[in-house]
Amino acid sequence: MAGSWGCPHEIDDRCTKVNNLPCNPGMKGCELYGRYRFVDESKNERYWEKKAREADKTGEPS
Repeated sequence: MAGSWGCPHEIDDRCTKVNNLPCNPGMKGCELYGRYRFVDESKNERYWEKKAREADKTGEPS
């Protein structure tokens, strides 16, 4: 059985949350921005910033 995820903000391949721009999961303003890692590393900058802050709080190396 295969699973999939459908964004509630995507209508006709457009993001209704981000100025009706073409849907690009992980773009700034997207529900997924900074929450998950993507294969495309250019979308992971916010994720790594959050991880570094968390490590600073706990004293763990990032």
